[in-house]
This record gives sequence, C-alpha cells and structure tokens, in this order.
Amino acid sequence: MRLSELSGKEIVDVKRAERLGVLGQTDFEINAETGQITALIIPSLKWFGLRKQGHDIRVPWEHIKKIGQDMIIIDVPENSLNKIDD
Repeated sequence: MRLSELSGKEIVDVKRAERLGVLGQTDFEINAETGQITALIIPSLKWFGLRKQGHDIRVPWEHIKKIGQDMIIIDVPENSLNKIDD
C-alpha cells in the first residue's frame, strides 16, 4: 500500500470507540534503516485550531488491526498507549 492511499483515512480506536484523528494530520515514526513505518504519532485534538490537550499519542504499527477504504482501525491496550508531551 502506498502512503498516498493512506491519506485522509480516519483513525478509530476500537476499544474506546473513539475517533483519534485523520491521517494527514498524523506523523509517522519511520525506521531509518528499513524505511518501514513503526508507529503513528497522533496529535492531541484541536478545536478551532487550539489544542485541547498537551500531548500526542504514539500508536505502534503492530496495534493497527485493519486498514479499510475509509478508516484505520486500531486496537491499543489502555496501558500501552504512549502519550508524548509537547
């Protein structure tokens, strides 16, 4: 799958039934040696351009369960959700 095919898909957490963001507003963590994506970095929610929270969420690639036509379904155990402070 090409990176351009991922753009614009919604990221949904299946456990919390929560929309986390849209790919395109998300950064990738990439292994410099292999070029593979290792994680998604999802910015904290914004409202009218202002941040509501002060951290980003790191979702390891292995927690992505399904990439569909419109969305990406992730299943992250609550205790392994990594929050990154700005």
